[in-house]
Amino acid sequence: MDEKLIAARVHASYHLDDQNCVTTTLKILAEKCNLPLAGQVLDAAVGMHGAGGYRAQCGLVEGTLMFLGILGREKGLGDKEIIELCYRYAEGFEGKFSSLLCRELRPEGFAPDQPPHLCEGLSCRTVAFSAAFIDEHMTGKDG
Repeated sequence: MDEKLIAARVHASYHLDDQNCVTTTLKILAEKCNLPLAGQVLDAAVGMHGAGGYRAQCGLVEGTLMFLGILGREKGLGDKEIIELCYRYAEGFEGKFSSLLCRELRPEGFAPDQPPHLCEGLSCRTVAFSAAFIDEHMTGKDG
């Protein structure tokens, strides 16, 4: 999935559909892998948005971790393998973006006077990172 397509999907998800970063990440990665998402997964992603206001773990990380579990299971991976995959992802994300925490990745917080979807550029970069991670670590995994 190329960066222009990711940018278009992020923009539409944020500005047209008013979706949060967890839902946006999940939907783009699911499209990339041609994998449907169950309604309960998207319902859970909505709940994570409330926690996002608390600014703990970034929703861009959470969405990918959720998707790695879904994709891993689809590919026949066991719990231990999925846990290791998610660990490697979190480690790689932190190495690339310096943190897993929303409060550090978005130091401005969520003030009402900020423009909507302040994280759009970061979202594009992290979804591209996640897509590349999936390509690198899930290629050849049979399901």
